[in-house]
Amino acid sequence: MNSLRTAFLLGLLTVLLILIGDMIGGQQGAFLFFLIALGMNMLTYWFSDRIVLAMYGAQEVSRGDAPELYSMVEGVAMRAGMPVPRVYIIPTRSPNAFATGRSPSHAAVAVTEGILRTLSKDELEAVIAHEISHIKNRDILVATIAASIAGAITMIANWMRWAAIFGGFGRDDEDRGGALSLLFLAIIAPIAALLIQLAISRGREYMADEGSARITRRPLSLANALMKLEAAAYNIPMNANPATSHMFTVNPLRGGGIATLFSTHPSTESRIERLRKMAREMGQI
Repeated sequence: MNSLRTAFLLGLLTVLLILIGDMIGGQQGAFLFFLIALGMNMLTYWFSDRIVLAMYGAQEVSRGDAPELYSMVEGVAMRAGMPVPRVYIIPTRSPNAFATGRSPSHAAVAVTEGILRTLSKDELEAVIAHEISHIKNRDILVATIAASIAGAITMIANWMRWAAIFGGFGRDDEDRGGALSLLFLAIIAPIAALLIQLAISRGREYMADEGSARITRRPLSLANALMKLEAAAYNIPMNANPATSHMFTVNPLRGGGIATLFSTHPSTESRIERLRKMAREMGQI
């Protein structure tokens, strides 16, 4: 169901792009903006592992450097039927983790020093399984496609705003309700695209949670880990870049109220409830 939901939301983004593209220059115009956004995002996608790991000062470790952690990642990858990703440690007290890389054969799992001290062995294994599930589901590619379409929509809206400022709309445009079209393109469309993009991100988090539960057969271990990581996000905040917040196991940027609409992650409460439901189905509660 989550895969179908992702496909539906990506389709919705595409329809939105086509509609607003037709309003300014036909499908060719929309396609041009999409190619520009795709090129920018694919560049980031191709070098995502190097960029993000360097951003957080992550240090690669070998089996000799961190034997327990390396063996845990190796074991989870084998159970998931995946190549063993590179293993990194981030020098920060805030407990969290993320996965990156353009494909299962070019992937990395990074954990913070804080998570190694905060979680039990079973909880840490569940978090690693969550991140390896992201790699297996090719969530980085899905996020890149969604960002490319949403980016194209935003560029069209920006172009329309500048065109309006410098008199790019004539009387004919105004007669056809140009002001309303501009409002839609410049304000509503980018917000709608962002909300759809974030909904896709939240759906992929649910999928990775489910993947972790199926790999470890211990959904409650991940539920317990999420509770600890959520509490730590308040007590030991992480100096995270908002552009990379969607990559972490738990959103390192905190917010409440209307900010939850613009969150890259589902609420921790809803994630835990889903994991408890899986535990009940497995006869563990």
